[in-house]
Amino acid sequence: MAKRLIPTLNRVLIEKIVPPSKTTAGILLPEKSSKLNSGKVVAVGPGTRDKTGNLMPVSLKEGDTVLLPEYGGTQVKLEDKEFHLFREEDILGTLHD
Repeated sequence: MAKRLIPTLNRVLIEKIVPPSKTTAGILLPEKSSKLNSGKVVAVGPGTRDKTGNLMPVSLKEGDTVLLPEYGGTQVKLEDKEFHLFREEDILGTLHD
């Protein structure tokens, strides 16, 4: 039975992207050489309400690749996979190819 976590308010569920630890030729890479704190958006909340009661939806969508702050977020473990919950305003930006 698969669990699905739907974040509340303006929270975003992120699965961090782990850079490869070695090249295709088998050369081990140092941990700091390719460390970019990024992740893939797995789920988003509905958004928050402004002072007049209008819904302000989250600007991110499932599948977006985002740049994350070095610290922050709440770690969540679902079925042996590790995820992180961030507020939308804590996410630094989106990454595009």
